[in-house]
Amino acid sequence: MPAVPAVPAGPVAAPAAGRRRDLAAAAAGLVLFAVVAVVGTRIEHRTGKLHAPWPPLLATWDPHVGPGTPAAVAVAVLAVGYGPRLAERLPWRALPWAAWAAAMAWTWSLALVDGWRRGVANRLTTRNEYLVEVPRFRHAGATLRDFTHHILIGSPGNWNAHVAGHPAAAVMTFVGLDRIGLGGGAWAGAFVITTGASVAAAVLVALRALGSERAARTAAPFLVLTPGAVWVGASADGYFAAVAAWALALSALAATAGSRSRRAAAALGSGLLLGLALYLSYGLTLLVVPVVALLWSTRTLRPLPLLLLGALVVPVCFTLAGFDWWDAYRLLKIRYYQGAGGDRPYSYWLFGDLGTVLAAAGLASFAGLRRALAAGPGALRAPRRPSEPARPSGLAGLGRLTGFSRASGFSGPSRLDPVLLLPCAMLLALLAADLSGMSKAETERIWLPFTLWLPATAALLPAPDRRAWLAAQAVLALLLNHLLLTYW
Repeated sequence: MPAVPAVPAGPVAAPAAGRRRDLAAAAAGLVLFAVVAVVGTRIEHRTGKLHAPWPPLLATWDPHVGPGTPAAVAVAVLAVGYGPRLAERLPWRALPWAAWAAAMAWTWSLALVDGWRRGVANRLTTRNEYLVEVPRFRHAGATLRDFTHHILIGSPGNWNAHVAGHPAAAVMTFVGLDRIGLGGGAWAGAFVITTGASVAAAVLVALRALGSERAARTAAPFLVLTPGAVWVGASADGYFAAVAAWALALSALAATAGSRSRRAAAALGSGLLLGLALYLSYGLTLLVVPVVALLWSTRTLRPLPLLLLGALVVPVCFTLAGFDWWDAYRLLKIRYYQGAGGDRPYSYWLFGDLGTVLAAAGLASFAGLRRALAAGPGALRAPRRPSEPARPSGLAGLGRLTGFSRASGFSGPSRLDPVLLLPCAMLLALLAADLSGMSKAETERIWLPFTLWLPATAALLPAPDRRAWLAAQAVLALLLNHLLLTYW
């Protein structure tokens, strides 16, 4: 396959004018983080009600290095130096695999900054984690039927925080690993890192399926060097993020597949993963936002019947096994306010949670989202069709600004460019989660299924600036991992 030509930079004046706004958006994100950190520290020292030692992150101040430090620095230097060029030149079939491998190297090295035991092997064995409760599932059917009787604090043998706080498929994943001989914290940590790193590949697949291979290639290094990798390794939310990401990637393939058989297979697979996601985390019901946006953008409902059919599989199986999702969620809301959720002030976490988005998505995401939100209204007024030329407003103006053009791969089956559509849909889902009040603290990991998509917006940044923004992503992740000891 011939090498893909470099993305033209476009007129100098337009990127230069936007550059100041990009820097302002990133600075605004830093200011938000600094303000919620200072205010949160004062509140925590005075009242202890935030239940976060280093707000807005669940972490403690602990400058340290570890065996993963040299590897993390090396991966960052190589990715910044060679990642953009490799992403341009690799054959497409190799690119998602390369992105997955690079994301694994980045995530593993960051996790090992804390050492093998503290960073990986023991992360999922602490008292509030899933593995502690695995022995109680010796008779899985009976335990599932009895699951809701142990959610409330004060109930006999109440579940620990994570098992009570999630539908049963979350803990059953680790029960399943244990059953096939992969029990214990080391295997669990390796599993969530391996699956979580695949989000980078899934986002690339979704962007290309919707007609933006050029944007996918540009975004690839940013999806690899995401600061969110600090929490992918090793928290179960990295695994949840992977299930959600591949569900959306398959939805994109189903909506754009040329053959009926491929559309059917992708739609069923997407539905199956969406159903699983709903039984991994209650918050993943918000995946309805990007799914609806994706189907609207591609102007098709053809995948919907098979997608819905696939989405029924996991709920039906768990319901027949005796687990009641609705009752469990009702009880969880009570449990949430029995514990830390009842103490944590909504007035602080409404803004504090948004501060964690900067930590997980990075400065480049704030700059890219600024461009996406600025371009969105024009793009909505002049939606694309695959057969019509680009119009002077909306995406065409964005193309001149960023160096993308119809000829370089931006034209595709989506009526709104996916590098605008999907991250903005994720941002909308995040805002809904924030306003709900059911996400107070720990959102640096809880929101990984949404924040790991935001670095894709870096594809909208001017070509001359991208390497600097990529370096900023890496530096932020390295600082977070080396200055703070995160709980997840």
